[in-house]
This record gives sequence, C-alpha cells and structure tokens, in this order.
Amino acid sequence: MKRKLSLFAVIALVTSLFLAACGSGGSEGSGDSGGSDSGGDDVFRVGMEAGYAPFNWTQMDDANGGVKIDGNPEYAGGYDVEVAKRIAEGLGKELVIVKTEWDGLVPSLNSDKIDAIIAGMSPTEERKETIDFSDNYYNSDLVMVVKKGGDYENATSIQDFSGAKITAQLNTFHYSVIEQINGVSQQPAMDSFPAMRVALESGIIDGYVSERPEGVSASSANENFEMVEFKEGFETSEDDTAIAVGVKKNSELTDKINEILAGISEEEQIKIMDAAIENQPAAE
Repeated sequence: MKRKLSLFAVIALVTSLFLAACGSGGSEGSGDSGGSDSGGDDVFRVGMEAGYAPFNWTQMDDANGGVKIDGNPEYAGGYDVEVAKRIAEGLGKELVIVKTEWDGLVPSLNSDKIDAIIAGMSPTEERKETIDFSDNYYNSDLVMVVKKGGDYENATSIQDFSGAKITAQLNTFHYSVIEQINGVSQQPAMDSFPAMRVALESGIIDGYVSERPEGVSASSANENFEMVEFKEGFETSEDDTAIAVGVKKNSELTDKINEILAGISEEEQIKIMDAAIENQPAAE
C-alpha cells in the first residue's frame, strides 16, 4: 500500500513539473508571435512588407544600415527603413521592424500590433476612412515595368498597352488605374512585387504598374527588365502618388511624426532614395 501511494506521489510530482514547464514555454511563445509584449513606451514598432524595393526589402545581415526584423533572423533595408530610423530617433524610441503582409498592415495597426505603417503606402481616400496619415515623405509617378526588347519597351502612352496582359499589386490603386487602358487584358492582381517580377520574367504578364523608384529598382536588379515612363500617362490624384506614414485614427504620434518629417528636405529624400536603389539586394 505504501509503495502504491509513493508511486502515485511521484507521478503527481512529475505531472505538475511537466505542466509547469509547458506553461512557461507557451507563455514565451505567445509573446514572440503576438509581439505586443515587446512594445511599450520605449519602442516604435513599424510594419512593412520588406519586399518592395527600393522602399523596403529583406536581407540577410545588417549591411548598409539594415535593421533586424522582429522575431526573424533576417534584416530589413531600404528607403522606408531609413525614414523609420529618423522618426524613431526623433521620438526617442528604439526602432522595431515588424514584417507584415501588405493586406495585414492596416489590421495590424488597428489592433495595436504595430505603431505605424512605413511601407511605401499612399494616403488614398479609401485608406483614410480607417487610418490617419502623416504628411508625405515621398512623391512619385506611375510607370510600367516590361521586358527589355519586347513589344512594349518603346511605349510612350498607356494606350500603347492595348491588348497587353497587365497587372499590379493586390489592394493598391496601381491595380485600379489599369482600366484606363483601352482594350487591356487586365490580369488578376498579385500579392507582391517579387511575384510580379517572376511573372514578367516568365512571360505570364507583359507588364505591371508600379511607381518610379520600384521601376528603377526592377530594371537595375534585372537586365531583362525595362521601365517605361509615359508622355501620356495614368490619371491620378496627388494622394495616389504620394507616400506617407500610416497611424491609428486620432493618434498622438501624427504631429510628432510630421515635425520629424519636416526636417527631411527634398534633397535629402532624393539622396536617401538613390542610396536605397544602389544598395538593394540583387535578388530583388
């Protein structure tokens, strides 16, 4: 009887230790995945795709000022990262980059997983319904990225793409302007710019709509690509071609971020962008 009781006691002790260990591991894991526990007043958590060179990309080390991605062995670099650094410094906070799919950026902001979106995002009227934006930190024009030596390399008007297979990134205004091309074969929107580059390389599409910095980036990274700039281009609004920081509605960060952005001159913006284009990974 005593042996049975002792055995039960040992089993109970082992079980309690096992459960305690599991509880400790589970708590640590949830902190890593949610990310909110590592935030706080001293941290500025910025969401971006890290896949939209030269605005933002993923790299394997901290070369050229790369910043470690939260919960990830990789680093983020690019124009957005450099702007995020300046904002974090101006706020007196530590910069934390949170790699987030494009469609997840606004939900992540509104659920407090990130403090701001710095991801080459345009302050469109539709987005302003759910989040606020800072002043612009870059302005650009729309271009088309095509195959060098192909039928559309020498296009000067968007109407030269009549009959062409054209796409753009999902849930961006880039995709909505494609319908301005008469007779275009509008293809399904794609999740990311790397995916569109692969589709263009393989001939699945004839071109994709982008902004000039990404077009320069694409043609610099791949000798088979050409960026087409238009004499007769897309009709867009000023907000469509601007880039701004996304923040929560009525955020106290807005005025502070605007004050910091005001200290970045247009000349410095160009310098930062030129460096980003030069430093982008070849894989991008």
